[in-house]
Amino acid sequence: MVIAYVRVSTNKQDTESQKLEIHEYCYDNNLKIDKILSVEISATKSQEKRKIVELKNTLQKDDTLIATELSRLGRDMFEILNLVLELNQMGVKTIFLRQKELCGDEKHSKLILAIYAYLAEEERKLIAQRTKSGLEKAKAQGKRLGRPHNTLNSKYDKDTDKIKELLSKKVPVKSIWKILYEEQGRSYDGLLWFCKKRNLI
Repeated sequence: MVIAYVRVSTNKQDTESQKLEIHEYCYDNNLKIDKILSVEISATKSQEKRKIVELKNTLQKDDTLIATELSRLGRDMFEILNLVLELNQMGVKTIFLRQKELCGDEKHSKLILAIYAYLAEEERKLIAQRTKSGLEKAKAQGKRLGRPHNTLNSKYDKDTDKIKELLSKKVPVKSIWKILYEEQGRSYDGLLWFCKKRNLI
């Protein structure tokens, strides 16, 4: 069985680019994807919420796990290392498309794995620090942070730019719903409410 794992941290990011990268790799290497676990959640959340528990329960000996990069799997060096080593001990082959060095011999792979895991953790810390500094600077300048008062998160938020673009081309909300959401089972009234609440129409 071949399982793909994709994760993005915010609703402003897109899992589709990771899926496309994995599909292209599988096509080039005559692999068939049996299951895709897709998650839109921060790496700081629990393994259960990030579907890591489901992933470990699904994978068995001789299965293959594919992800675009190491950092998709965990929040820090030790978690990533432990997870990959646990999977390897189970007999699961792990493939990280942007880190092909990890597909070498066992000793070499473990060394490179440790280096990449460390760098991934440091990058996460750096991004968090930059975000914190940016928020503190904005607050010091008197800027209002977060969403406007009485505004809730919506499942349509990640598509705001796409919706705006279609509306700018005079595409009716009803047509946008048919194009993007009808097959997903989302309601037209929900999209219409979202557009009004976000002052898009």
